[in-house]
Amino acid sequence: MPELVVENLYKRLGNNEVLKGVSVELQRGEVVALVGPSGSGKTTLLRCVAGLEQPDAGRITLGDRTIFDPERKVEVPAEKRGLGLVFQSYALWPHRTVFDNVAYGLRLRKTPDGEMAQRANDVLGRLGLGALGQRYPHQLSGGQQQRVALARALVYNPPVLLLDEPLSNLDAKLREEARAWLRELIVALQLSALHVTHDQVEAMSVADRIVLLQQGRIEQEGTPQEIYEHPRTLFAADFMGVNNLLPGTLATVEGEHANLTGQGWHLRGILRSAKSAGEEAAGLIRTERVRLAEGPGKNVLPLTLRTSLYVGERWEYLFSLGDLNIRAWGGEPLPPGDYWLSFPAERLWIY
Repeated sequence: MPELVVENLYKRLGNNEVLKGVSVELQRGEVVALVGPSGSGKTTLLRCVAGLEQPDAGRITLGDRTIFDPERKVEVPAEKRGLGLVFQSYALWPHRTVFDNVAYGLRLRKTPDGEMAQRANDVLGRLGLGALGQRYPHQLSGGQQQRVALARALVYNPPVLLLDEPLSNLDAKLREEARAWLRELIVALQLSALHVTHDQVEAMSVADRIVLLQQGRIEQEGTPQEIYEHPRTLFAADFMGVNNLLPGTLATVEGEHANLTGQGWHLRGILRSAKSAGEEAAGLIRTERVRLAEGPGKNVLPLTLRTSLYVGERWEYLFSLGDLNIRAWGGEPLPPGDYWLSFPAERLWIY
């Protein structure tokens, strides 16, 4: 039985229909990441599950318990859903110690003192916070505050964790470390989580499955590898990763292959749409798939290097050919001049 089932959920905010029939399932021990541009509905969906927003239609089931169904006049309030919620801002009480922040919800539920202390200390120990129980939030690092917020959610032993941009307040280096730590914790504790994030790398590294939302509808869902390697639409392909877009016209279509032409260039790729020869189309290739070539050849174009940027682990190059701008990566600086770039046909997707 799924841990969480969201069926055909609709939600309108003013004149804006934010959710347009979204359905999502979450299995036990699974992490599903909700991703999409601003306004796509991912945070609204999470808030509807949490009980912080009331959907206009649809059904939400938690295990064998229905928590929202307007047709049956069922709407379980947020505090009775038993879900763990971690906010982007952490929302820690500044005047309470770490222990009191974690135990506060148990105290409100009139949990006996002995059980409350045991549960709070147990979850703090599991998250590596056992020695910090008497500190205050301002005495902690950002990563430690994030762990306290997670501990407060876990202390109830919730069936599902709702994570709303939980790592976005951390600096870049700490966020990388936290991604690995969070994934390790989720696997070790067999947690089920619905995770909203704007960070593609975070979604792919933490989640078992990704749901990509666009304008209130699901554009595509699947494993991180499926979403990245086999996007079904141009939007899905362009949303994930760092990409080059090549607008042009379909010259010929030959089964699953097609030839795309633009101003001064011609390339062959994989056709991923139902378009015909003569129609406008767009080619997309991941930046990491573009390669320097020694000279002319199949799917090779002559371009001029405009600039090189050093970003630590690699160099980023910006090339141009007429109105076409192409980014590529490499391991060393390049002097200004003209170069040949290879666009592997199997990695050039045409929509």
